[in-house]
Amino acid sequence: MTGATTAVTSHAAVCQLTVAQSLFDKDIVLQVVAKTVSDKQLSLKLEQKGNNNALELLYGAVTLQQRNSVVRALCGRAVHYALDQAPHYLLAGTAAVSSSSPAAAVTAGSIVAWMSVADSMRNSTTHDDDTTALLESLETHLTTKTFLCVSCQCTVADWDLAVALLQKMGHDADTYGVHTQRWLRQSLACLEAAATMAGADKTKIPAGLPDMESPMPVFFYGSEDSAAVLQPTNKQANKSGGSKQQLPAKKKDGKAPQQQQQQQEKKEKKQPAKGGGGGGNQEPADFTVAALDIRVGKIVKVWEHESADKLFCEEIDLGTETRQIASGLRPFYKADDLQDRHVLVLCNLKSRNLVGFASHGMVLCASNADHTAVEIVVPPAGATLGERVQFDGFAGEPEPENKVAKKKVFEKVAPDLKTDETGQVVWKGSLAKTSAGVVKAINGMSGAQVS
Repeated sequence: MTGATTAVTSHAAVCQLTVAQSLFDKDIVLQVVAKTVSDKQLSLKLEQKGNNNALELLYGAVTLQQRNSVVRALCGRAVHYALDQAPHYLLAGTAAVSSSSPAAAVTAGSIVAWMSVADSMRNSTTHDDDTTALLESLETHLTTKTFLCVSCQCTVADWDLAVALLQKMGHDADTYGVHTQRWLRQSLACLEAAATMAGADKTKIPAGLPDMESPMPVFFYGSEDSAAVLQPTNKQANKSGGSKQQLPAKKKDGKAPQQQQQQQEKKEKKQPAKGGGGGGNQEPADFTVAALDIRVGKIVKVWEHESADKLFCEEIDLGTETRQIASGLRPFYKADDLQDRHVLVLCNLKSRNLVGFASHGMVLCASNADHTAVEIVVPPAGATLGERVQFDGFAGEPEPENKVAKKKVFEKVAPDLKTDETGQVVWKGSLAKTSAGVVKAINGMSGAQVS
């Protein structure tokens, strides 16, 4: 056939996504999936002004406004549901329907459940027991899931949960078990590759985990020489100053040599030093409130979080430094109530992202059992900014941030941190004090939990 060709445009498969520019910029998973869709199938409109939470997908006769539904609908358009169908519901998951609990969702999570878990983590304002249960359950589940980087397939749910975890929990490898670490590394590697192909902003991908001191499991194909096979073991031996070791011909107790060595090192670390009555570096059997670094601060600036309706963002003067902290106080206070208010800040917590805001510390509050009533905890008049709160009978230096996170120090101490019948803060009956007097809930809430 000769002559001019006629372009034929079909509108049958076109859908239209309208989204706020600010929301699109910070949601890397939505960005990658949307940019993967052919422009013949998706019309993308970015709102520069107005509602920062604007999100709407016109999908045939259906209008979708819930973020997870939009992502999954676009995923189907982009790759013909390859990221959203069995058997690849999740790199580490199954196709079974799970309960609404994030921890339970890990053991039997479909794409819907995993993305719901990620959504709940993005909108959570606390480092609560459910998050701890989630990490423990995720690690247990991943223990039985082995995959090679060259052969495994990540899903949009992998990306979503991995990004949400790193944004909430940070990128300290000690926070995660070894199996969760390798899953996080693989998920982020796949997301970065997809972002590159889609032309998405890779700088919005959260920082990944640093390299581990101990080598990750190594897979061999059977064609390597002995030097290549022994390289991981030799590298580890050289680090410790030892000589090169040969791999045993057989495994012991069904475990790889590297696992045997790591388990032996852990046992040696747990054993007390000989002749020293337990050794100076031995950790206490139980932590006390002295492990917490609670200091007097003043809120010098407070504003509403742009996308989390329960969060205030604050700048708090601690005397020698100013911290940015996010607090879930909007249901209970107005910004004017907190401006220039003296508060108590738990300072030895690691910085973490709360819905995209870097929060370094926690403003202590008293709350009732069902968390329907909350009062900020305040120092006495005249307390010095930056002064550390002391508890009668419990002296000592606070633990460093890494240890507080790794050993879950606050979670162990917090159950006994309460207010007494007069609203004063106590730990196991011991009063919290500054040089100016006792610390209390601002309106004297009694019998409340402090966190």
